[in-house]
Amino acid sequence: MKKILITLFIISGILSSCRQLTKETRTRQPVDTIGFAHLAWQMDSIMVRIDRMDKMQDSVSVKSDQNGIFRLAICPHDDYTYAGFLYAHVLRSVKAPVIILFGVAHKARSMGIENRIVFDAWKKWSGPYGSVTISPLRDMLIEQLDTAVYMVSDTLHNVEHSLEALVPFLQYYNRNVQIVPILVPAMSFERMQEIAAKLAESIVQIAKKSNMSWGKDFALVVSTDAVHYGDKDWGGKNYAPYGADTAGYQLAVKHEKEILDSCLKGPISKEKIWKFTRYTVHPDDYREYLWTWCGRYSVPFGLLVALNLGQKTGNMPEGQIIGYATSIDHLRLPVEDLGMGKTANATLRHWVGYTSVGFE
Repeated sequence: MKKILITLFIISGILSSCRQLTKETRTRQPVDTIGFAHLAWQMDSIMVRIDRMDKMQDSVSVKSDQNGIFRLAICPHDDYTYAGFLYAHVLRSVKAPVIILFGVAHKARSMGIENRIVFDAWKKWSGPYGSVTISPLRDMLIEQLDTAVYMVSDTLHNVEHSLEALVPFLQYYNRNVQIVPILVPAMSFERMQEIAAKLAESIVQIAKKSNMSWGKDFALVVSTDAVHYGDKDWGGKNYAPYGADTAGYQLAVKHEKEILDSCLKGPISKEKIWKFTRYTVHPDDYREYLWTWCGRYSVPFGLLVALNLGQKTGNMPEGQIIGYATSIDHLRLPVEDLGMGKTANATLRHWVGYTSVGFE
């Protein structure tokens, strides 16, 4: 018994030291090390393989101009084996040194979090090429915003994968990139408009004082996967309104492209953003899906921030669809030999859609 107690005491001390070290270094560690790269050699290999996957690249409808600069981008966050090429094609044109990230808050509902955007308190995030610094812009925004529109929760950020997925690509293109991670939980469209307007106003004020230019010095990136479709392995739910066969798949993809073309192409407008919400959020309960995009809040919120910035700067961004794909319409990027893999299967009865959209 004494040996057991001593052993438990030692283990407790080790765990306590680890917690203290983490607290002092304030570096957030990744949640998903299977679907995403977390080591430099993994990321280097991923990029080489993406370049070689000609068949994958052919599925990108509009290849972004590497000399172009996106002020706003929409990017997937699923496993690299399924969607890695879409990350690369859009994020390579996000060239600002400071990136404001808008992510999905998958666990917010279970924690009772809604109607406020969520910042973290970490000083750094782990990246494959070393730690990624949190921009001082985050604390400036927190200082300016009313506490009624935001909260700070490392607990929520620590279990969320939608933003950490983007970090390796952003860091690959810029080893010194800094980020401002923001999660967007459930909220009504009206609430989104209110918070987005206040956040945009704070960004404009800080940018003016700091002589920062949108696109050159800071950019916005929204994280979302598109439809989650099928009648199998979705927690007992049926997400296949068109059926879970080939005909249903084709109709679902047609519906997806209708959303992209009518909501995300061309100049940003309130009408298009509202239309996206009408497509994806249940009209009787904003907490529920109508069409299962996990970014049914992050996408319209990020667009509303961009809309406000565009109005204030007199230069409205215009969207171009870089590409659309699903987890079953192309060859998977091989990653198993890199110590990576897939976090879910992909079949006609269980698949996910992805899009990358760039706004200049």
